[in-house]
Amino acid sequence: MIFEKIPTIRTSDELLDKAFKRGVRAASGKKSSSRASFLESQESMLLTSANILTDNLANISKKFPNFDELPDFYYELTDILIGVDRLRTSLSRVAWTSEKIHDLTREYLGKMRGSPTPENLRKQCFGRIGSLMGSIDKDLLFLNEARNILRKLPDVHEEPTIVVAGYPNTGKSSFVTAATKATPEVAPYPFTTKGISIGHFSIAGQRYQVVDTPGLLDRPMSKRNDIELQAITALKHLDAVVLFLIDASESCGYTIEEQKNLLQEVRGQFDVPILVVFSKSDLPYSQDLGLTDICMSMATGEGIEEVLSVLVEMVAGKKDDSIGVQT
Repeated sequence: MIFEKIPTIRTSDELLDKAFKRGVRAASGKKSSSRASFLESQESMLLTSANILTDNLANISKKFPNFDELPDFYYELTDILIGVDRLRTSLSRVAWTSEKIHDLTREYLGKMRGSPTPENLRKQCFGRIGSLMGSIDKDLLFLNEARNILRKLPDVHEEPTIVVAGYPNTGKSSFVTAATKATPEVAPYPFTTKGISIGHFSIAGQRYQVVDTPGLLDRPMSKRNDIELQAITALKHLDAVVLFLIDASESCGYTIEEQKNLLQEVRGQFDVPILVVFSKSDLPYSQDLGLTDICMSMATGEGIEEVLSVLVEMVAGKKDDSIGVQT
């Protein structure tokens, strides 16, 4: 997962407390009555404290991914949830502070070696370091909040993807489970009330992922907020085809007309191949839909392999079309 290596980010006060305690311990091992030893203890206290701070701050910048190298899907989600420009600004301020503390420490170490009062200079430097850390306290708080959000993003790979859509109770989660022949991974998803379900299957050495996004593609667009609409836009960056499930028995609690309307909205949102499937063929229904391509049943297993086969062909056709455009 792209964001899993981002560590918990401490506040300015926590980092200062950690650094100064380490500095005091480093100095305590160098106590002596001689002036040279006293100077060495003051230098050690300052250098140890500064190194703790510069290393921790530099590590924050290193652990966040390079946003210019993020896959489009994750870049867009990051921008929706947090704001990439704001993240870059805060990370830049933290990195600058790390360098500034390093330079300031070297400056004061030079002054201390020729001063009759090195302890005063060390305290003065500590004061300036404290001010620098205070200036990025809001950045550190923001980055830790961002870290907590980003770590909850689903682990979606850059590989052929089947996005499952349709009203609740039409069989979406059951299809993900049946298609992957295992319990799908359910990950927290910042735009939904439920976890996103992600499963995988392989055919002829090619791996495919199946994604069910409850709360995004299972209700009318008019009922979504701006963030949810943008999240749907982010899904477009996946190399995906869409499987739309229709429950003609209406046992899902939604009428055929409502399901047709949602299908039209999904078609308007996604410029990708869409396979429409009657998902409960084992149940009686009152009308010929005229809009489904295949019938299948999660209860009996009828049609599941055929649906998967067609979806794989659609993915391959999508790739062929893309290659044709490029050439």
